[in-house]
Amino acid sequence: MKQYSDHNRSKTAAAGSRTDFPRLAPSVGAPPIAPCCSRQPQRPKAVALPFSSMQLNTQGQETVEAALVLPLLFMVLIAIFWFGQAFRIYGTITQAARQGVRAAVAPVCSTCKATSTTSGNTPVQDAIAAVDNTLTAAHLNTSQVKLPATAPSFLGCTSGTAVSCDSSIPGNNICLQANVQLSTNTGGSPGTCGTVVSFGYQYPYHFQIPYTSLDLGNITLPAQAQMRLETQ
Repeated sequence: MKQYSDHNRSKTAAAGSRTDFPRLAPSVGAPPIAPCCSRQPQRPKAVALPFSSMQLNTQGQETVEAALVLPLLFMVLIAIFWFGQAFRIYGTITQAARQGVRAAVAPVCSTCKATSTTSGNTPVQDAIAAVDNTLTAAHLNTSQVKLPATAPSFLGCTSGTAVSCDSSIPGNNICLQANVQLSTNTGGSPGTCGTVVSFGYQYPYHFQIPYTSLDLGNITLPAQAQMRLETQ
């Protein structure tokens, strides 16, 4: 009996000398137990987004693209409009030159003066009237008509020398060269003789292209037409 008591006493003393205690199981739903704070907390590492996530993150990109593209688009549209106007005016003044030279080479009236056409006017007067009528019908200002910077080089059918513009009417802005060689034969002799009408037209609209010195208002559009002489 004493031996059994001594055995229980020694077992109790051994159990009391142990330093570890039984761990309690965490209850369901309880927050996790924080580890020992003997070490400093580490900074969170940057997480690289996948490429698909970067594609979806485009906030504000459309606004920046529109701010870059729209001014260029508007400038191109305006340039197309003004260059289209220039092409329209060029076609009109070319038609006016054709009407002018056709009036200038009309058959000479047998009962009128030798230098007059069927209307009784000189060839340059008829050419001026035809050009003005054509431009007025197209709603173009006739005051924009000016002499060409350099007169076309044509030789006279009879003289064989260069023929200058007809300056018989003061203030005339149309260059008319009558009885000139439109073509030559193989031996150099005059071939087809006719009349040439030429002039320039100042572009009436101003369009300054940004970042350049180009202004369409400083452009002079050329017009020239020629036709062989007609006789009765």
